Amino acid sequence: MKSINVGLIGLGNVGSGVFKILEDKKGLLSKKIGLKINVKKICDKDIVSKRNVSVNKGLLTKDVKEILNDPQIDIVIELIGGIHPAKEYIMEALKNGKHVVTANKALLAQEGKEIFAYASERAKNIYFEASVGAGIPIIKSLREGLVANRFYSIFGIVNGTTNYILSEMSYNNLTFNEALSQAIKKGFAEKDPSLDIMGIDSAHKLILLVYLCFGRLVSLDEVFIEGISEISLLDVSYAKELGFEIKLLATAKKQRDELELRVQPTLIPKRHLLSSVGGVCNAIFVSSDLAGDLLFYGPGAGRMSAASAVVADLVDLTQDIKAGLFKPILNILSDTSIKRLRKIEDSISRYYIRFMAKDQPGVLARISGILAKNNISIASVTQKERKKASVVPIVMVIHEAKERSLRLALEAIDRLEVIKQKSIAIRIEEL
Repeated sequence: MKSINVGLIGLGNVGSGVFKILEDKKGLLSKKIGLKINVKKICDKDIVSKRNVSVNKGLLTKDVKEILNDPQIDIVIELIGGIHPAKEYIMEALKNGKHVVTANKALLAQEGKEIFAYASERAKNIYFEASVGAGIPIIKSLREGLVANRFYSIFGIVNGTTNYILSEMSYNNLTFNEALSQAIKKGFAEKDPSLDIMGIDSAHKLILLVYLCFGRLVSLDEVFIEGISEISLLDVSYAKELGFEIKLLATAKKQRDELELRVQPTLIPKRHLLSSVGGVCNAIFVSSDLAGDLLFYGPGAGRMSAASAVVADLVDLTQDIKAGLFKPILNILSDTSIKRLRKIEDSISRYYIRFMAKDQPGVLARISGILAKNNISIASVTQKERKKASVVPIVMVIHEAKERSLRLALEAIDRLEVIKQKSIAIRIEEL
């Protein structure tokens, strides 16, 4: 039986999971694909520490050139993350005639144009299923299963850390800081979770989804990004009373000839499936012309979930090699009906707003007056009573309004002496 040789760069959490699957499922995979997958060399900066998988010491090296320059290695798996030196390793692998599997969403989101173009020039395949949604087969589904579809929108809960935090706040009444601390202790969040909390990780994943659905590889600064650090337990509780759950939602929505791209906390109606996605799970809701509305759901993090996606890519690549196929990632057709990206200030939505105001007569009238001057109509308002408190929450839901108008109104309202905290506005997505 013919063998395909693989070089693995990175033996961390996911890398060790990939090696374990390839060892434990060796016989099964060989029977299914008609080839032997042989891990010829593993590179890691630490080849001494014990791993949660047994590895023959002869496979380990600290010199990445032993993989990149080995003519017998057909496929390179990059699992070290970050931009540099991961980019250089991938480019060198492609230069030396090797196919690539990676889970590096940040790298592809920021440097994808150059990497994909170079892979096409070299007629080499690059697969990246684990970069979005861990083990959820969203990339393959968009790239192959839905190849005949035109897409209207993508709504994704694509970051396990933030979803865990918001779920704990909703289900167990934890504060943001309490939920974050718990996420770090349980290993669901990094010691420095800023990329997750600020929405950057979700934006990287959205960029890749947008490319696959709309054929446009945007830059990070073209995505409006807002994190969850200002979401309080009050907001989560009031949202539930109104029939919503708060989620960090990555959104790409086609509006006539414009594409709206954003990552921000969003109120989702409890009747929608996305509202029930809890813990570290991810879900991507895609709307298309032929297949209709589809929901992809599953664990969005975890060693074996991500490793499963990497192995799936590896198996696909072995079949490409066996058949002599080249599947250029750049052959994704652009949606030519999209002429521009919509500026966030021109986006239109309903909003939940919370004001913290002095408990005195006339406050609501002053707030309402400023909203009216900015052509903002109130759908509902509730003044929450708090015993023995001089400052009380006022919760509003407004009808559809332009983001620009809302921001101007809130700036004016926050300057009132009766407003004691920065007002919170959260978009409502009806889906």
